[in-house]
Amino acid sequence: MTGPQQITPQDERFMALALRLGRRHKGLTGENPSVGCVLVKETPKGCVIVGQGTTARTGRPHAERVALAEAGAKAKGATAYVSLEPCAHTGKSPPCTEGLIKAGVRRVVCAMKDPDPRVSGQGFEQLRKAGIEVSVGLLEDEAKRDLSGFLSRTITKMPWLQAKMAVSPDGFIGRRDEGNVPVTGPEAKKRTYLMRSQADAIMVGVDTILIDDPALTVRLSGLEGSSSIRVVLDSKGRIPLSAHVVQTAFEVPTWIVSSGLISAEKALALEARGCTLLLTDPTAQGRVDLTAALAQLAEQGINRIFCESGAILSRSLLDQGLVDEFILFEGAKPLGEGVSALSPDPHTALLAAGMALESKQHYGKDVISTYRRGIPRF
Repeated sequence: MTGPQQITPQDERFMALALRLGRRHKGLTGENPSVGCVLVKETPKGCVIVGQGTTARTGRPHAERVALAEAGAKAKGATAYVSLEPCAHTGKSPPCTEGLIKAGVRRVVCAMKDPDPRVSGQGFEQLRKAGIEVSVGLLEDEAKRDLSGFLSRTITKMPWLQAKMAVSPDGFIGRRDEGNVPVTGPEAKKRTYLMRSQADAIMVGVDTILIDDPALTVRLSGLEGSSSIRVVLDSKGRIPLSAHVVQTAFEVPTWIVSSGLISAEKALALEARGCTLLLTDPTAQGRVDLTAALAQLAEQGINRIFCESGAILSRSLLDQGLVDEFILFEGAKPLGEGVSALSPDPHTALLAAGMALESKQHYGKDVISTYRRGIPRF
């Protein structure tokens, strides 16, 4: 924690609120991070919230601007609690530091510094030069987790990748030639929809499309408009034009990541139906180069990817060290036979891949285990 003023439990309470506000639009703010801001005014009767805001959908206006607009003249003399350093550069909108200074904010408490080189401490410097007290580092670990996608893309030039797999208690992810066989219950399905809504992109391999023909959308009450970009890894262009994600590409964006092995005719047909085609060089095995594909998605402004992967794609991502978080869903009903998961014991496989068990929760009759990269990339 840095700054001239003693941090109090009250500061922690309002910063926790700023973090919760920032989570509201997670996955909905484009390449910009979803930030939360709370403006608090001290009065004879105690502290009063005079303004609060979340980065708007599509990324603008920023959280500080939203909170300042709500507070109006009441922002003068207030303390601003912000989950990420206010921007200090003029882009498509004026810098947030300028707005805070003009509003007469007395103090800024911020969770963490923005690693974007256009900001990176300059926001704090501008505020301090204007006579505003600045404290940095309150609830920083929580902020880093919330902003993991933005931080990953900014620092490592790669998206934050969260992979998910559902397995039966006897180690299968489905039955052969039977399409989509539910492995978990309705509570776990809702959790999947929620994770989809918080990602910038949902990624699958083409085999998932061929076997299940999924919609890959969010079907939760109140979140119907929160479906993310759908990304399909398909080196040879095997995806059928009749696939649901192709047929609905004008409604929900569908990106096909392929290689030079796709025919020009198929590429043009996909683009005519609204799909966006991204090309990488094929690997020696004729597959999509996963590292190059993820780097290209980062260049397109994708911060956070939710990968609903089968066994082959999961193993490839883990072997190449590209998974930041792995969510393992375990159903209660055995399948008896079918398509094997990572190994007879997926927990052992995840630990062997350098993942560390962080938590285990029950959703109805199912169990969800969260693994995170043992050594973070940033």
